[in-house]
Amino acid sequence: MTRMQAFITLAIVAAVTLALRAWPFLLFPGGKKTPPFLQYLGRVLPYAIMGMLVVYCLRGTSFSSAGGWIPALTASAFVVAAHKLRHNLLLSVLGGTAVYMLLIRLI
Repeated sequence: MTRMQAFITLAIVAAVTLALRAWPFLLFPGGKKTPPFLQYLGRVLPYAIMGMLVVYCLRGTSFSSAGGWIPALTASAFVVAAHKLRHNLLLSVLGGTAVYMLLIRLI
């Protein structure tokens, strides 16, 4: 890839990113009321996305042996408990990852 191609690619990516970030502000300026449908999506989509992430993360869990499901479910329980107790996303994600990695090495 030449320097010019790289520059053009970077310029396109930057323009699309800027347009996508500015689009909501252009559609719904400060004084304009957000449509009820979008308010509904704003309420339900975070939970739907979290549910999809849980399914995605646990999709390959094998229940044929303890080594297949104990690490995944224990790490998932840790993430839920840590987030409920501390409300710290970094602790939840890093702690859950650490618990999972430790358990797959030990079990």
